[in-house]
Amino acid sequence: MPKYILALDQGTTSTRCILVDQAGKIAAVEQKEHRQMYPKPGWVEHDALEIWEQTQQVIHNALQKAHATAGDVAAIGITNQRETTLLWEKSTGRPIYNAIVWQDTRTDAICRQLAQTGGQDRLRDKTGLPLATYFSGPKIKWILDTVPSARERAEKGELLFGNMDTWLIWNLTGEHVTDVTNASRTLLMNLVTLDWDNDILNLLDIPRKLLPRIVSSSEVYGRTKGAFGGVPVAGDLGDQQAALFGQTCYAPGEAKNTYGTGCFMLLNTGETPVPSQTGLLTTLGYKIGNSKAVYALEGSIAIAGALVQWLRDNLGLIERASEVETLAQTVEDNGGIYFVPAFSGLFAPYWRSDARGVIVGMTRYVNRGHIARAVLEATAYQTREVLEAMEKDTGIKLTALKVDGGMVFNELLMQFQADILGVPVIRPKVTETTALGAAYAAGLAVGFWNSLDELRANWGKDKEWTPQMQAEQRETLYAGWKKAITRTFDWV
Repeated sequence: MPKYILALDQGTTSTRCILVDQAGKIAAVEQKEHRQMYPKPGWVEHDALEIWEQTQQVIHNALQKAHATAGDVAAIGITNQRETTLLWEKSTGRPIYNAIVWQDTRTDAICRQLAQTGGQDRLRDKTGLPLATYFSGPKIKWILDTVPSARERAEKGELLFGNMDTWLIWNLTGEHVTDVTNASRTLLMNLVTLDWDNDILNLLDIPRKLLPRIVSSSEVYGRTKGAFGGVPVAGDLGDQQAALFGQTCYAPGEAKNTYGTGCFMLLNTGETPVPSQTGLLTTLGYKIGNSKAVYALEGSIAIAGALVQWLRDNLGLIERASEVETLAQTVEDNGGIYFVPAFSGLFAPYWRSDARGVIVGMTRYVNRGHIARAVLEATAYQTREVLEAMEKDTGIKLTALKVDGGMVFNELLMQFQADILGVPVIRPKVTETTALGAAYAAGLAVGFWNSLDELRANWGKDKEWTPQMQAEQRETLYAGWKKAITRTFDWV
């Protein structure tokens, strides 16, 4: 009798394998970081073959840690960095170009050109998304237009496109599929039909035969080949949708915020897509087998944990990411400075690719501690902007925020987040909610779990932070942030 679901979490900076038991507890974790390549300012790439190699290694090592074999695994669920775009040869499996990462801004000219007719929101009615460098469609067009003979080969059916979920499933099973959540991030899928939109494919000049088949987030896509032979691959969700599912936000109005490389808040809006008037994304939340699709509103923030990494790697102010909290605690406040990390432009709710990062309010008084504190506060301020946009779009007033991701163990950040929102912030017992969501989707497909209620019963609260700040101070600080944001505009 299989004891585990194996979840693969292919993220922006690392690939993890997590074994989950029936109680939703983690039996083993294995993780490997991969290289970040920056060939030009604003360009970000990954080596997809390195990622596939590391995926095999983390599966092997996680099974060893748990003293388990492939026979102990009921199914595999996959979750992934979304929008990161790859084209590879169908016959050899060799990528024709590095994976272009979601943060990459090289398609800015393509997006601007498309926006000349109909504006930045010309595709929003169909896709729920603005024209932005974030999404896969313009990245596919860039590869087809730039890599020698790529377009000709794509039209002959010799090439395949996928986000990283599709790449891993293809390598594991030979099936060329993607789920509705990942497809909804390409700028190519119609939110209502849940199929590729022919008008948009024509507009971007993308051959349909390049694209994977769109499937639900929870069904058996195929079985693994090779060393892990015969295990069903049965769950597929983009990382933020997986976190929504892992946080058991199954009712309309329930929301979660994930603090990772970027920061992503999702609100379950039920079985009807809700158009945003405030710069949020209308996206797929999940689709379980033959059940109706569930939609979500999303506020995407490009830089959160990545700013702490930048502080470590580029400035050398800290040696380890965890040291940022200790450094920030050496001061009482931010010393009057704000750090707006618009390194890849601004995402929700502004969608300004012309923005670039700024530190404002600098005086001789400011020291390393103030900079560290401003780095953490930036994530909390950006989260409030997204939350306000969600409340305007839906009329739903959030009473608490479920949080997950690597930064939720930063006590100073979590307390400041509660203070600046004015609502409690709640961390679950299992914070690997992204991997948990992928595991849950796979487990439901093969009967390892039988219902959403069974999954809800697994969720438990670990810690809650309640607001301590006076309302007047909260609003004064936030007004300073709103002023700082305007200083990033029109830089490029």
